[in-house]
Amino acid sequence: MPRSPPRRRGGTRYIEPRSETFLDAGFVAHPCYDLAAAARRTASGSAVIDRKEFARRRKQLMHLVGDDAICIVPAAPERLRNNDSHYPYRQDSDFHYLTGFPEPDAVLALIPGREHGQEILFCRERDPEREAWDGARAGPEGAVERYGMDDAFPIGDIDDILPGMIEGRSRVYYHFGRDTEFDIKMIGWVNRVRAQVRRGARAPHEFVALGHLLHDLRLYKTRDELRLMRKAAKIAAGAHVRAMRSVRPGMNEHEVEAELLHDFRRHGAVASYEPIVGGGKNGCVLHYHANNAPLRDGDLLLIDAGAEYECYASDITRTFPVNGKFSPEQRALYDIVLAAQRAAIAQIKPGKPYGAYHDAAVRVIASGLIKLGLVKGTLDKVLREKTYRTFYMHKTGHWLGLDVHDVGDYRIDGEDRELEPGMVVTVEPGIYVAPDAKVAAKWRGIGIRIEDDVVVTRHDPEVITTDVPSDPDEIEALMAKARLKHAS
Repeated sequence: MPRSPPRRRGGTRYIEPRSETFLDAGFVAHPCYDLAAAARRTASGSAVIDRKEFARRRKQLMHLVGDDAICIVPAAPERLRNNDSHYPYRQDSDFHYLTGFPEPDAVLALIPGREHGQEILFCRERDPEREAWDGARAGPEGAVERYGMDDAFPIGDIDDILPGMIEGRSRVYYHFGRDTEFDIKMIGWVNRVRAQVRRGARAPHEFVALGHLLHDLRLYKTRDELRLMRKAAKIAAGAHVRAMRSVRPGMNEHEVEAELLHDFRRHGAVASYEPIVGGGKNGCVLHYHANNAPLRDGDLLLIDAGAEYECYASDITRTFPVNGKFSPEQRALYDIVLAAQRAAIAQIKPGKPYGAYHDAAVRVIASGLIKLGLVKGTLDKVLREKTYRTFYMHKTGHWLGLDVHDVGDYRIDGEDRELEPGMVVTVEPGIYVAPDAKVAAKWRGIGIRIEDDVVVTRHDPEVITTDVPSDPDEIEALMAKARLKHAS
């Protein structure tokens, strides 16, 4: 979409990004990786993304913002869960993308062309007493030695040092709106520079939304990023297979969730979002999270669960029968969704508009619903009036990367963005017949979604989640084999 007109804030111009993705990549209160483990991997030289790639990203961003700008990116703050207990720490995705630094209480400043160092990190100092409680810290010395910064300072000194780095820069690139407390600090630092204008200081005259540039860089995955995403996809696929093998009528949804989480953790990953484990009519609730109902013989089970490995997400949905055998009605709807997904994946090619794969899925679903008598009218009429949305109400996918709903514009100047090699999308059509839908009783309460992760390549799309079957015959065979083994 076109940019919004600039807004004035206290004499300083603020430029907004092209889309709402500016706010999408904020702190995620869900674990990414163990902080101490990440520090150990980096200290031992076994970081999965080489520090040279992080340095390349910083240089690329500085080239885009220009020599008269400064970029300021804070780490994610720690979040209280209750009283003095914190949520597991998850680094801010943008900060991680530029630094690989896994600690809170840190701020990155990128200052293109600065003679005394362009890449500056403010971080916690070493503190043996606190490290005995919370684990090792890199300290300013480690920020330079292990993370490749030009220079680093204690975070406690930022009020004294950062305003001097802002002085002389005409534009400040920063994520306004994510953290009110840090926004206030940011404005305070700029105002301190502005107060010195009569003494010859030059203060910035623009705040520019950092996401406009940074999120376009993140949209294109490098070889190392794709390697991590394939790993995350493989772990998630294995967990889904484990769930298919273990589920039985009479189990509870939370027992299946436990199987998923166990498999994630034993492979060094965590859940990339709160898993959806919905049996029967619960599968019709798009963001069902209770995961506490019994699984009944004859119902379907919809599982939407992804693994996050080294901060990179996967996102998989599978729907299968609790008793291992699809009913005729379940199979009829399932076949439509699977055909829709295959038609959509065929559109994941360079040069195709982003919306093309959603349109392909919608066409197949609408046609299938007409044939089953769930919607009335010709295909053109159903598509035009969107009556299919009673049973399929969401888009067919989204960007995937460091965030599950990853950053990047979907439309540019009012037109769908064209797909390009290195982009990664999910493909997730579905059909949801609510329990109170005005259709024949045999269809009610059936919810089906099938989701895979797909890399745009120069040629055919690469589906990286194929380790878990989606073909209904293969699903039934896998479940039958597991039951036979369990019975013996």
